[in-house]
Amino acid sequence: MILAQVSAAVPSSPIELILSSSGVTLAVLAVLAVLSLLSWAVMLSKWRTFRVVERTGREFHAEFGLCRSFGEAEGLLLVRGEEGAYPRILQRAVRFLDALRIGAAGQRREALSASQVEALRLVLDAETNAERDRLGTYIPFLAMVGSVSPLLGLLGTVLGVISAFLGVARGGSGNLAAVAPGVAEALVATAFALAVAIPAYFGYNIFAARLNRLDGELDAFGTEVIALIAREGRL
Repeated sequence: MILAQVSAAVPSSPIELILSSSGVTLAVLAVLAVLSLLSWAVMLSKWRTFRVVERTGREFHAEFGLCRSFGEAEGLLLVRGEEGAYPRILQRAVRFLDALRIGAAGQRREALSASQVEALRLVLDAETNAERDRLGTYIPFLAMVGSVSPLLGLLGTVLGVISAFLGVARGGSGNLAAVAPGVAEALVATAFALAVAIPAYFGYNIFAARLNRLDGELDAFGTEVIALIAREGRL
């Protein structure tokens, strides 16, 4: 009779186990659920952002490679617009050169000195870093979720096991049928935490690699801009 009552009280599915969990376990699961939703929202948003940036960047870079002068490159901005990482870097170079074209005496300057070329390089590097920071927004959040989620799951497991053994002590029954449901409830937190952390870790590594690759491409594009200026004899 006692075994039948215990068996009837044991949840028959993981869903029932979660619904019948203690308040501590439910609180941990709720926090993990929020972190999971936020991490998936970040990953979907970043996937869409990188997809657009990489596609438009390839198109703009291909058209820039066909420009035979810096003037044609400036005209490309009028045609393609200034939205996007590549156009913003080129526009930053255009503004820098516009500021140097008129000298203090109102005379036009065509050639750049070594210090001005170095300043242009620094300006383009700063713009590249700004683009990297803009695209890298919220990516560290994925690393945080991947690191914190297992710890939250471990906390829920430990507290759940403690609660289960306290219940056994109060009930005065130490058989496996009495302990197993409480331990299983505690382990649900660990399993759920891993389900949250693993996709977040994958997402962080994937987007961090894409961000590093894009950063290198933007840095190389800045060098191409300076090279185009050099071909016109301005350096």
